[in-house]
Amino acid sequence: MFTVDDTIVKTQFSLVANQDAGSQGTSVSSSESPDSDQATDSKQGTQQSERANFHRAEQGELDEREVLQLQKPIPIHEYVRKSEEQAALKKATVSTDNPVIPWDIKDVHARLNQSFHLPENKDIVVREFEIGINRTWHAMLVFVDGLVNTMLINTNLLEPLMVLSHLDHSHETGKRMETVLDTLLPSNQIAVVEKWEEAVDGVLTGSTVLFVEGTQAAVVCESKGWEHRNVSTPQTENVVKGPHQAFTENFRANTGLVRSMLRSPDLITETMSIGRLGKTDVALMYIHGLTNTRLVEEIRRRIKAVDVDYLADVGTLSQFIEDNPRVWVPQTLSTERPDRVAQMLTEGYVAIFVGQSSFVLVCPVVIFSLMQAAEDAYLRFPFGSFLRIIRWIALAVALLMPALYVSVTNYHPEMIPTDLLMAIAGSREQVPFPVIVEILLMELAIELIREAGIRIPSIIGPTIGIVGALIIGQAAVQAGVVSPLLVIVIAVTALASFTIPNYNLQFGIRIMRFAFMFISALFGFYGLTLAIVVMLARLTIQQSLGVPLFTPAAPKTDSSRDAFLRSPAFSMNKRPLFLYPQKIQKQEPYTRPWSGVTGSDPILQSQSDKSDNGGENSGDDNSTNGNKGNDTNDGSGNKGNDKNDGSGSKGNGNGGRGNSGGRRK
Repeated sequence: MFTVDDTIVKTQFSLVANQDAGSQGTSVSSSESPDSDQATDSKQGTQQSERANFHRAEQGELDEREVLQLQKPIPIHEYVRKSEEQAALKKATVSTDNPVIPWDIKDVHARLNQSFHLPENKDIVVREFEIGINRTWHAMLVFVDGLVNTMLINTNLLEPLMVLSHLDHSHETGKRMETVLDTLLPSNQIAVVEKWEEAVDGVLTGSTVLFVEGTQAAVVCESKGWEHRNVSTPQTENVVKGPHQAFTENFRANTGLVRSMLRSPDLITETMSIGRLGKTDVALMYIHGLTNTRLVEEIRRRIKAVDVDYLADVGTLSQFIEDNPRVWVPQTLSTERPDRVAQMLTEGYVAIFVGQSSFVLVCPVVIFSLMQAAEDAYLRFPFGSFLRIIRWIALAVALLMPALYVSVTNYHPEMIPTDLLMAIAGSREQVPFPVIVEILLMELAIELIREAGIRIPSIIGPTIGIVGALIIGQAAVQAGVVSPLLVIVIAVTALASFTIPNYNLQFGIRIMRFAFMFISALFGFYGLTLAIVVMLARLTIQQSLGVPLFTPAAPKTDSSRDAFLRSPAFSMNKRPLFLYPQKIQKQEPYTRPWSGVTGSDPILQSQSDKSDNGGENSGDDNSTNGNKGNDTNDGSGNKGNDKNDGSGSKGNGNGGRGNSGGRRK
């Protein structure tokens, strides 16, 4: 074994990593025996003696026998091992502790070999060239093959630097980077970095990094160009009315979709990197001057506190930043629609983009937001309110209907009408299982069909779901395994669960449905009632980033009239107050000045009143006099109102006569 960077490298593969034993840099496994230690010491002694003999041979101090012993052929595996040792030791001489970019291009190349494990890493491209036609300066481009647009590199980087630049040796060394930036790089997005880690991150994010000899800096040029899915229709949030755009696996395309819909200079997009082994871009989007600053700071603090090797998706991030990930109700809203994100940003929410994820997190969230669909904003308020009522009924059915069936049939048959009770008893006459066993069998069959429809190819997925449900239901009834009424109950429950708009909330409802069924089988309706009370109490005290889940119902706060039901768009004047936005007013209280409800004058006028401008102006003057009489009426008492009303009528009459006179003229 040999030492490289204070780490003992073994030729034998092991999954157990060595642990550092002390400040001297030696690493010894606790499970090693004294024999292995002795073998290690003897091997190290042999290597030291060999090196001493080679040194003596160079000095001519060895006799002929010892020289022949050194010239003895060695096995091939020993030769390979020694070559690897020498390469590793040579590689270890290049230190990566220095965060500054080296001056010499050869040192840069050596550090690149160590940072990216070259030449084993085949997708890291290192292109060395000379800047200028006269070969003035030595430079190097580094990028990842497959993450960049090679055509852009050739036309915007290599061609200007190699072919179109006329430089000579008269340029000062300290101004090389300034010359390159000002005159030789036509790229639209460039950044100068002075730390080695920043240059490595630039390469890994799909940019091209330019190193110039004689400068302790590098230029990170935007050149991303990997293949990705184009913007398509949503897969989980389909709508009839509204945009049909969805997020993709392109990080900048996702932020651009939101910015294209919300064109505001106050829209802020903060970017940070999360992950120790692999960096993942995370963007925090909010509206400056509107969103609560404490909310933004808290979300930023929680994201920066995430310390993982790799952050794959928004689903992983949500588990780290939620207040209580063990609660079955989601505490962040996951959506794939940019229009919904833009709308919620204007309300005071915060959006989180994660790497190559096609979903975006919006937080904080309340239970009412989870029951709202993206299409609600594009429907008139009676239709939107009706659909929300249907969803809340579906939520209750999906959560409680099987449990109610179990508790009523087992413990409270007196609550059922006699005719229905006789029908239930007749349908279960040939069924050999208790009700709870029946319902568990059918629920398991529904879950299997649901999972199979998702996992199998999309072409036959819907067919398997429909055919499987029909065959299993009909066969189970004919075989006498379940009752026909129970099949209806399970089918209605499954349809109700699909009505819930939030996919994560559907999972929570399905899990709680099983818990309620077991409680109903053990304790009946009383146990079910107690379980519902406990669930509501637990969810009431649960918070999402400081906002209670049942806000604005519990605690009761003023909302934007868009919680349980949807109010008219022109009456939702305020933002949700539970978010404590910096600007509460969203629109003016009266956004329909032409409406008859506000008491405004009619807009349309008859064509006869516009036939003559002179008479019209005269009539307008007289009408003004009449209006003054009406205005005098506003400040008078009841007795004075009669007089002023007459004065106003007289003024209006004068106006009428003025119009008549105008027409006669």
